[in-house]
Amino acid sequence: MSTIPARLARAAQTSANTAEARSRVLKLYRDWYRAAPEIVSLYTLNVSPAYFRHVIRQEFEANRHVTDLKVIDVLLQKSRVEYQETVNCWKTVDHVMGILLRPKGRPQRTFLQKFYEGRDEDQVLPAATGILHPNAI
Repeated sequence: MSTIPARLARAAQTSANTAEARSRVLKLYRDWYRAAPEIVSLYTLNVSPAYFRHVIRQEFEANRHVTDLKVIDVLLQKSRVEYQETVNCWKTVDHVMGILLRPKGRPQRTFLQKFYEGRDEDQVLPAATGILHPNAI
């Protein structure tokens, strides 16, 4: 299958009100939902289209509480870019499995794990350095 970069391209849009934002979110959700079987077969994933749709639903549900129109527009634009890159096969299987199908939450940590990180708040995420300190083991 040859890729046509402009096939799924959309100009960045801003929502005038919540009703317009809602309709744009639903349209994007439908696009992801309809493309699930194609994505699963395109990348030969070891998951069913139903599971892929379930994960997409979770992604949209995670941002259900967002009410700021500017934030919604940014999330829509990011998701539209992800959709275009995924359907045009510009990603590898690892991207799709790692980014789209991984759990987004952090595992529960004990007080000492938080203490070793240098903070006790869950709202602030530490930067990932990839280097383990010898004292942390």
